Amino acid sequence: MITMNLVKETGKNPGALLPVLLFFCSSLALLSVSRLVMALWQWQRVAAVDGFSRVMLNGVRMDLQIVGYVTLPLLLGTLLVPASRYGRLWSRFQTVWMVVWFGLFIYMECATPSFINYYDVRPNRLFIEYLDNPREVGLTLWADYKFQIMLSLLAVTLGSFLFYRLLRTTTAAVRPWGWKKRIILLPIVIVVVAIGARGSLDHRPANPGTAAFSSDHLVNDLAVSSAYSVLYALYSLRHEGDAGETYIARMSTDEINSRMHQMMRLPDAAFTDPTAPTMHRSQPERTCTRPMNLVIILEESLGAQYVASLGGEPYTPELEKLSRQGIWFDNLYATGTRSVRGIEAVVTGFLPTPGRSVVKLGLSQNNFFTLPELFRKQGYDTEFIYGGESQFDNMRGFFLNNGFNRVIDQKDYKNPVFRGTWGVSDEDLFNRADAELTAADKPLFALVFTSSNHPPHEYPAGRIKPIDGEKAKIANAVRYADYALGQFFDKARSSPYWENTIFLVVADHDDVLPGPDLVPVEHFHIPGLILGGSIAAQKISILASQVDLGPTVLSLMGVEVNDPMPGISLLDPPANYSGRAILQYGTIHALMRNNQVAVLQPDKPGTVFNYSNGHLRPNVEGNEELLRDAVATAFWPSLAYRTMAYHPDKGVLPHLVPSARGDGNKSLCTN
Repeated sequence: MITMNLVKETGKNPGALLPVLLFFCSSLALLSVSRLVMALWQWQRVAAVDGFSRVMLNGVRMDLQIVGYVTLPLLLGTLLVPASRYGRLWSRFQTVWMVVWFGLFIYMECATPSFINYYDVRPNRLFIEYLDNPREVGLTLWADYKFQIMLSLLAVTLGSFLFYRLLRTTTAAVRPWGWKKRIILLPIVIVVVAIGARGSLDHRPANPGTAAFSSDHLVNDLAVSSAYSVLYALYSLRHEGDAGETYIARMSTDEINSRMHQMMRLPDAAFTDPTAPTMHRSQPERTCTRPMNLVIILEESLGAQYVASLGGEPYTPELEKLSRQGIWFDNLYATGTRSVRGIEAVVTGFLPTPGRSVVKLGLSQNNFFTLPELFRKQGYDTEFIYGGESQFDNMRGFFLNNGFNRVIDQKDYKNPVFRGTWGVSDEDLFNRADAELTAADKPLFALVFTSSNHPPHEYPAGRIKPIDGEKAKIANAVRYADYALGQFFDKARSSPYWENTIFLVVADHDDVLPGPDLVPVEHFHIPGLILGGSIAAQKISILASQVDLGPTVLSLMGVEVNDPMPGISLLDPPANYSGRAILQYGTIHALMRNNQVAVLQPDKPGTVFNYSNGHLRPNVEGNEELLRDAVATAFWPSLAYRTMAYHPDKGVLPHLVPSARGDGNKSLCTN
């Protein structure tokens, strides 16, 4: 009535986009009010991380994204559909679209408190999975949540009806625009709404990780509406790549777990947690009198092809020099070809799947085992130090929800020496890492992720003498990354924290080059190095995987814990252990052992190859045991993810540990 009266009094057309604008603003208001109520409900946790303003402001940003996506087809239709021919039909469709979505927003917000009470997260993938069993779920919900269901139905019905009445009144007052005005407004409207739907002016669109800012996963979740959370989970489902749907091989759960136990070289009795079949007690090779810092330096795209001693080009003289001062792994292989695969393997110890890394999947966004979560429970500070945008690949959200107390990224660097497409230079990154280590007043776990050796391979001038040639751009970026690494360790060696810190330097992956093989095995070969004041020089040549590095550093640090990591410590491997590498190349899964490689392809029988001179050659004899083990390593991560069986040990209680600063109190470690 207000709109109708306005038209009668002024005689003006309020605009063809007014109903859409009404829906847009009403939806934002609804989601913001709901978020405010939930923030007040969870005030103790919100206040504990000083998060109220961040929850509300980040929430508006994420709401603009989902409401923008929902609104975009309405805007296009309003400006493009011929009003004279289809105007009435379009108006009806538009009304139904907006009322249904508005009701959906109400329903999802009403369903949220009960879901939070049970799972401590907003509705996510679990919400979808329960729809597979509607009868059982419906009966359970009705038995336990009658009042909430009735209240939700009332809220949805009343809210949708009131919005419909308001929308109907508004629509009746609107007259269509002429084509001239539509053509002028079309590009402007598309650009404005597209920016809102993208949620960011950065290189990458916003995602749920963009809203994460604290180590409390629920507080982070409050900023993302429940409709957004569930729709994003639906979107992510198509990337999960369950091995059982990808490969034609079949294996029972019991055989999968049994083979995993055998490959871990532990008896079945060592596995005592039925909810986590790989959970076992790690026995360290050393004993340390004080806790040690652990710094993992993940080097972007640093494959063996750039390391002379590994058969590559002589682009990494600093790394070569350091390799003679610590534990050097010269037969180490990455699990995949992307950074999130390297993060998955090194930070969580999880095996790869044919789908997305767990860094980006819904069920692993909290209560998923990671090294930082393990160390945080032991009283450590935990930091992710990055030079770029931490929301890329959902790193920020995954890390803050799974053990990291703090994320340092591009926006946290003041006056960097260089800023490129992928953020600040490796120099700036390492200077910040040095500052964090120097200032630490508690033991520190830090993941330091470089980016200078990422396309477009930008780096500050004057640090290296550039070389010319066809591949000079990549070669110079590798050489600069190596220079920055050497500079950091020159500084670290003379710093107070050196004696109390273990550094793990490892590539996330190689630059994979095209080739004739099903799996370019040679381009999974990467360097790995462990350094520190307590580390003696040693070369380990056993065939190894990135997933073995977590157990290895825990053993070096004298940490005795229960963990689900299926890797093996490389310090003192079991007798007659020849090693193995697990490789995921897109949807192709490979297990390498004793120069034989079992390969699983989608919808094809598994095959065995011999690996020699950098190439795969058919193995006419075959190796059934290797193939069955490959099926186990392919199926186990999908099974563990789906059943949420890769969780931290529930029996480990957090406790504070003494300072690990280099203030004269060395962490004395003995074998």
